[in-house]
Amino acid sequence: MKSFKTLVCVTSFALCFGAASMASAASFSPIGAAISANGSITVKSPSSFQQPVTCNILFQGVVNSDGTANINSATVSGSNSLCALPKMTNLPWKLSATSTTTGTVTNVGYTIAGAPPIIPATNCGPTTITVGLASVAGTPAPGTTTISATNQTLAGSCTVVSLSVAAPGAVVIP
Repeated sequence: MKSFKTLVCVTSFALCFGAASMASAASFSPIGAAISANGSITVKSPSSFQQPVTCNILFQGVVNSDGTANINSATVSGSNSLCALPKMTNLPWKLSATSTTTGTVTNVGYTIAGAPPIIPATNCGPTTITVGLASVAGTPAPGTTTISATNQTLAGSCTVVSLSVAAPGAVVIP
């Protein structure tokens, strides 16, 4: 009977350990890699009267020792005058891989001071958004990860209609 209890205990431990391992089945690599991700973002907000505005975006950050990544700065630019107005908030944003093809970015937010009555003020986030991930191994390593999002709602009546950035220097590994 004692050996049966031991077997049940060891089996339970193994199952719990396996489930915990599967919960964080992917991570960014290599640790310490600088991230400089360029691309485009389309958002809707009170400042744009809920019309989509497309801007260029540049994320800069680093891969952390726990396999997540910090986005330490996010800068938008572009030909639309609204692209010059956002001030990113709650930085750093944390990028986490939930699998090799999906992830989350936490604390996403921005403000636009506005110029009433012409441009209403905007206060978006902080919100966690879901992103798609696609990594391509490089030669030499590590390669590039593409980060994308579609129709992600942020607190404050804002929407990330689309996001597409390429982050050379980091990949998602199982």
